Amino acid sequence: MKRFETSYFFREGVRGIFLHGFMSFAAVGVIVACLLIMGSFALLAFNLDAMIREIEGNNEILVVVDETLPRDEALSLGTQIARIQNVQRRDFVSRDEALDAFAGKMGDEYRSLFEGFRDDNPLRDRYVVLLEDVSMMRETVGQLENLPGVAEVYARMDIVQKTGLLRGAVNAVCLLLIIILMAVSVFIVSNTIKLATFDRREEIGIMRVVGATKRFIRWPFVIEGFLLGLIGAIIAFLLQWRVYGLFTSSIARLIGSFTLIKTVPFGEILWPVMAVFLLAGFLAGMGGSVLTIRKFLRV
Repeated sequence: MKRFETSYFFREGVRGIFLHGFMSFAAVGVIVACLLIMGSFALLAFNLDAMIREIEGNNEILVVVDETLPRDEALSLGTQIARIQNVQRRDFVSRDEALDAFAGKMGDEYRSLFEGFRDDNPLRDRYVVLLEDVSMMRETVGQLENLPGVAEVYARMDIVQKTGLLRGAVNAVCLLLIIILMAVSVFIVSNTIKLATFDRREEIGIMRVVGATKRFIRWPFVIEGFLLGLIGAIIAFLLQWRVYGLFTSSIARLIGSFTLIKTVPFGEILWPVMAVFLLAGFLAGMGGSVLTIRKFLRV
């Protein structure tokens, strides 16, 4: 496009916004509401996914060593465990260390009760194993159980299955809501542009008669939709920033020192969220205008 055409298209796009002020305001309002709802659900799903991944990351496997195995062979067992492909880390815990850890969890007032087990410790040496891919826990547990010198393997398979199902359900619901709300945004913007086009149908007809190209007629409406989407995206992003801050501060006050529930600081995801909001606003605005103007230019 030539420079004078670009300035003309931009002026006409801005004029169209003010010419239909109420509908433009309604379109921006709907875009803001839809993006805010979409963003809230997406950020909720993102935080839930982060929490689930942290739970899975802390879901360790306990490999109990056969009590008849000599100490040197029990230590060498760690080398065999490390050779398993899905094992990220393995830490040896002696029976005495396990007893101390268990006594520590019970509190100082009960610590003396465990001193009587020093000479006859019922616990066994074990390895605490951390996996690289929790989804492969079942296969890894089978490999660990087949190692010579392994008495038992304790793994919370139920947690892995439930967290996987929860993540899938949350992502599916959020994706469905995002698609529906985006469609609603495009529909509202499309109706706004349709009203502007209908009011100017005689002007468009005259322009077609005198030989104006479809591109020359189309671009002011496209820019109008783009500006509506851009304005809505910026307002929605600023509101989302504020709402997310209020949400995270409320969660922090409610849970206190409960470390299992953590929220991702907005500063860590600021730029990706801004990019997504601008892209969604662009698609809503441009999509609505392009779909509408095509219908009027067919005649």
